[in-house]
Amino acid sequence: MIRLFGIIGRLDMLRRGLALSNLAGVFERAFELPDLKAVALAVNSPGGSPVQSALIARRIRALAAEHDVPVFAFAEDVAASGGYWLLTAADEIYADESSIIGSIGVVTAGFGFPQVLKRLGIERRVHVSGRHKAALDPFRPEDADEVEHLKTIQEDIHEAFRRQVRQRRGDKLKAPEDELFSGRFWDGGKSLELGLVDGLGDLRSVMRERYGEDVKLQVVEDGKPWWRRRLGLSGPLLGNRASGDWAGEIITAVEERMMWSRFGM
Repeated sequence: MIRLFGIIGRLDMLRRGLALSNLAGVFERAFELPDLKAVALAVNSPGGSPVQSALIARRIRALAAEHDVPVFAFAEDVAASGGYWLLTAADEIYADESSIIGSIGVVTAGFGFPQVLKRLGIERRVHVSGRHKAALDPFRPEDADEVEHLKTIQEDIHEAFRRQVRQRRGDKLKAPEDELFSGRFWDGGKSLELGLVDGLGDLRSVMRERYGEDVKLQVVEDGKPWWRRRLGLSGPLLGNRASGDWAGEIITAVEERMMWSRFGM
């Protein structure tokens, strides 16, 4: 059993998100356990980096093929956006009837402050080499060409996501693509109807049903002390935090909270 909990991608110095560099060793140890019959993924994530989502899913599939071991994925509270991408690394996907599933799309969010500096009498000075180097600067009015360029990139990423779902779910999908890939999310029961998951159930119950009452579930983690994992600490502790980027960490925490709150968590 491997737990994939949290935002996908690098966060900050104190809190570590889900990234292949953090998980590669965990995956290797899990697939090399003696007498291994299957690997189970417990997923609880509102998404994050599409690159890390793809890298993690790809490594899981490579190890599954190398060791000829089936992979099962179990959605907990949320497996949406990149979290659903992680689910597709499995041969079979399960969810609770109240799990939040889907959100197969791409979003780029930010804020615009073009009037703030004007009201405060502040002049913003940006000097660039490269015509589009300061594209989408939040202190300038939006430029239609820059927005269009961003949408093109989003569409390319969205297509990569759609391709992953098509390849992994195939004929199991039971709804038109314009509905499934609209960015909408559903509960576990509806996701089963749509073919996004294979069944409803929790990890322990499904594994016992599949492999018998005496099945042993071994959790494979990164070896950190439990309290550091609980707090999400990855790097060395900073005594007075003098070298910490407080502003960056606050922004990261707010963005992380917004990702969870989008799904009512």
